[in-house]
Amino acid sequence: MIVGVPREIKLNEDRVAITPAGVQALIGAGHKVLIETGAGLGSGISDEAFAVAGAEIMTEHSQVYDQSELILKVKEPLPEEYHLLREGQVLFTYLHLASEPGLTSVLMEKKVIAIAYETVQLSSGTLPLLMPMSEIAGRMAVQIGAHYLEKPCGGRGILLGGVPGVPAADVVIIGAGTVGANAAKIAVGMGAQVTIIDRNTERLGNLDDIYGNKIKTLISNHCNIERSVRYADLLIGAVLIAGARTPNLVTEDFVKQMKPGSVIIDVAIDQGGTVETMDRTTTHSNPVYEKYGVIHYAVTNMPGAVARTSSYSLTNATLPYVLELTNKGFLNAVMNNSALARGVNVYKGRITCRAVGESLNMEYSELGKVLS
Repeated sequence: MIVGVPREIKLNEDRVAITPAGVQALIGAGHKVLIETGAGLGSGISDEAFAVAGAEIMTEHSQVYDQSELILKVKEPLPEEYHLLREGQVLFTYLHLASEPGLTSVLMEKKVIAIAYETVQLSSGTLPLLMPMSEIAGRMAVQIGAHYLEKPCGGRGILLGGVPGVPAADVVIIGAGTVGANAAKIAVGMGAQVTIIDRNTERLGNLDDIYGNKIKTLISNHCNIERSVRYADLLIGAVLIAGARTPNLVTEDFVKQMKPGSVIIDVAIDQGGTVETMDRTTTHSNPVYEKYGVIHYAVTNMPGAVARTSSYSLTNATLPYVLELTNKGFLNAVMNNSALARGVNVYKGRITCRAVGESLNMEYSELGKVLS
């Protein structure tokens, strides 16, 4: 199979969808890998490193799309790439279609086979291709929040861990999944006073077993969220419903009650966001805006800021699935791997992910029936 890796064109997106080790694995399995020149530079991977691994370096963005049967990306195609997609081509990337009706329609019109990293799901419920970026984003959320709490950045002028005689900052995390658990790990390590909120008592119990009285756990409900948001110095949105749009759990009224100079980091912004006042997305070059005196950080590709770590972590997770697709072909791969089948969001003109269809109020078709 011919596998293409174009350079990411999203603003400040320096990740790349494969590493030289991944290229070697594909070449060793008898496949051809095309990589656009400069695709890995943001992650510290040169064209030469990819060439030594066996990849062919393409000078034009369009060449990669034109010649490839399988396109590997990190982020969703942008409008200037839509015309490059073609019928029957397999696209494997983070898509987050629940908040992207325009892209969803394009994928359907082009009859692309679109597989989303974020909805590849094991029978246990684990999301193996979302997990590595969620780990990174969760850890980053705390260090970014600590930075914006500094007075020169517009924050309250609070040191996250405090000092003897002066209390630490209050960090409130909504969601105890991979993002929330990793955020809690870093926040506790930095000495903050941590509250974590979730509707799953088992997850809360696991975190309580790990951290004991170093954290406070609360069940997710309107009352607990409102009270916790009111006293938060740093609020981290970490809610995920696989494939679906994230519900607004923090209302505009809640945000109005927050202290001036407090900070919100909404990691779920690429799925619509947990916070109602996160009414627009931002970029790494212009990451924050202020509303009601509260700093809002709404960057949709947080792990892109640590591109090298992210690229290697992503390839570690995606490569086994890429090898299944290339070695077996799309049909055999999804028929023999239920986790990969759950990742198929669009197949030849039809939405095949229920959560995406319901989020966009568009017709959904079960993949198995479509394939048969």
